[in-house]
Amino acid sequence: MSDFLTLSTGQRMPVVGLGTWKSAPGQVKQAVLAALDCGYRHIDCAAAYSNEQEVGEALSLRVGSGKALRREDVFVTSKLWNTKHDPEDVEEACRTSLAHLGLSYLDLYLMHWPMAFQRGKELMPRRDDGSICYSDTHYRDTWAAMESLVDEGLVKAIGLSNFNARQMDDIISTARHAPVVNQVECHPYLSQADLLSHCRSVAVCVTAYSPLGSGDRPWAAPGDRSLLTDPRLAAIAQRYQKTPAQVVLR
Repeated sequence: MSDFLTLSTGQRMPVVGLGTWKSAPGQVKQAVLAALDCGYRHIDCAAAYSNEQEVGEALSLRVGSGKALRREDVFVTSKLWNTKHDPEDVEEACRTSLAHLGLSYLDLYLMHWPMAFQRGKELMPRRDDGSICYSDTHYRDTWAAMESLVDEGLVKAIGLSNFNARQMDDIISTARHAPVVNQVECHPYLSQADLLSHCRSVAVCVTAYSPLGSGDRPWAAPGDRSLLTDPRLAAIAQRYQKTPAQVVLR
């Protein structure tokens, strides 16, 4: 838990973090408390996970003046959701996440996806036929608004999530504050080798989400293999006397 990566801003980001996606209400608070108590120092959140308030309750018990951890000891990431891409919505969205988390700043704020959805209260705005209602807001305009969050001290750094190399270069070409991270799904069944190489070439750190293969993903087809039960991985784990999950994370 003590290993760090140095971002292009000079910040040190803990290599292993606790993701809070799919952490159910009533459970995520205890999960964050347990993680902090056993040495995690990186908590990954998002407005779209709809559990930041409970994550904030856990942080309030462990982080702050007179508590077990100083604020600067914990690296907290959150993400801007697709319905908040309009530049005039970005700061309010960030401040809402900060309020829910009980923090005065975020260490890292990511654009969750490159596509914008129609503004409104629905997480996934849909037409009558079930299709998503997209917005014409371009991610470059959203990025410019996110840069203002850095200027105002609301976030220490900004980054991307689920961006491909072309989209990432598009942002970099006009950025005042360059993206420090691109968070994408990455594991032995989706190695992202070309994207990893490109990110390294432009000093963008890759954060892997679902590194254990997201075995409970709702879109899995019957018969899809599970990463953690792959016999090749089991053989490697046995050779080194580790669990398959430990091998994958390493």
